[in-house]
Amino acid sequence: MKVTRVVFSHRLNPGKYARLEEQARRLGRVRTEVWQRYGSVTGAALSDRQVRDRWLADGTHHRFGVLANAWKETLRDAMADIAAHREAAKIPVKRAVHARATDPAERKRMFTALKAGTWPADPFLARQMRQHWQRGHNRTHNQIVVRADQHNTRADDRGRLWLAVPGLKRRQLVKIPLNTTVTPTGTLRLILRNNRVEVHYQIDAATMASSQRPCGTATVGVDKGYTEALTDSDGQHHGTGLGTLLTAESDRIKERNRRRAKLRSIANSTADKAKADRIRKNNLGTVKRDRQAAKHQARVRTEIFTAVHAAVDKAAVVVAEDLTKTFAGHKPLGRNMNRRLAGWTKGVTAEALKNVSERRGSALVHVNAAYTSQACHRCGTLGRRNGDRLHCTSCRVVWQADVNAAINVLQRHGDPDITLHTPHRVVKQIVQQRADRHRSRLPLPDSSPPCKRRAESEPSECLTLL
Repeated sequence: MKVTRVVFSHRLNPGKYARLEEQARRLGRVRTEVWQRYGSVTGAALSDRQVRDRWLADGTHHRFGVLANAWKETLRDAMADIAAHREAAKIPVKRAVHARATDPAERKRMFTALKAGTWPADPFLARQMRQHWQRGHNRTHNQIVVRADQHNTRADDRGRLWLAVPGLKRRQLVKIPLNTTVTPTGTLRLILRNNRVEVHYQIDAATMASSQRPCGTATVGVDKGYTEALTDSDGQHHGTGLGTLLTAESDRIKERNRRRAKLRSIANSTADKAKADRIRKNNLGTVKRDRQAAKHQARVRTEIFTAVHAAVDKAAVVVAEDLTKTFAGHKPLGRNMNRRLAGWTKGVTAEALKNVSERRGSALVHVNAAYTSQACHRCGTLGRRNGDRLHCTSCRVVWQADVNAAINVLQRHGDPDITLHTPHRVVKQIVQQRADRHRSRLPLPDSSPPCKRRAESEPSECLTLL
């Protein structure tokens, strides 16, 4: 497994940044040319080496004004992006083949044509690919791809690491001071943003320190949340600072945008052109805004990954819902709450669960999470959710909602009736039928409250009696 690491330049000379920016702008023209010529059916059967040989033969490469290795690596990278775009379009096409072809031999023929790249000769496949594979356009003009043997690093007397990469002229390297003492290796991707250079490179996940940490031995269900990143089935909350981070950032952005809108209105309505120019230059820029957004995203990722590591510390099997799916039909929660939930980084949680589990050797199991936050884990009755509390009218107990959901997620592991792709309407029917059977077998209530009877087995999730 490969993971990407990012290091940044440290106090880079403006002249060096300008040289790199010009090189990235010219390489952006290379990407544009590749997407324009080969981003459709014309380049479906071509490899980057074939395109490179064509450009060397007809002299196309002379128009870009960059070194050979630079435009060749950019060409290879752009062709890889086109191939990924094309492969993503084949997914809905395969669904269409399943719906159309009932004969196994015909279906196999179409799948083989898609895989081998001979689909343009088939009218149905060509029509489907034209529908789902739209022509892409290049909007990247700030990246430089540097081959592994084209860069070198050295440390100065103060221990600062310097990265030397090729410039626009032969034997004239651009030396970039870095904010790290770890040497970047392999193929590098330089991204120029806000007068700073980001150096992206890949390493083997097995060499990371976190990969040496052993996972636990238990099987634990986890439920995602807003106020905390994860809650496990043992009643522990992980990443409790997530909600504070998201709320503070959302409220700050709301106030900042309100002030920017007022300044923008003044700049657009004033008759003083010099005043309007000063406002646009000093108050409506994006450098500070982007820097603050990147800082916030880094803090959120740290909080979520730390929470996932804490859960994996005690789990050999992590049972979670599939966070890559989209959910619709939720009731409106108010303008402020909807705005705050819009910044909820569900995708980062899914990425953290996947990557940390793979690196540390634990198994991640996805289950169907329909109604796990609404059903009582003891009797299965659909209760009333009120904030972080779930009121069960059958057990007459108020459960902590996230802990209850985590236990339900754990119980879905290995459920023969509710699979990952069972429709939510069917899940609701199954849950209600199980709750009815459970109620029909309940003993006569005694004088001891439910919480007291389950105090030893469930001490953390039972809050109070109704």
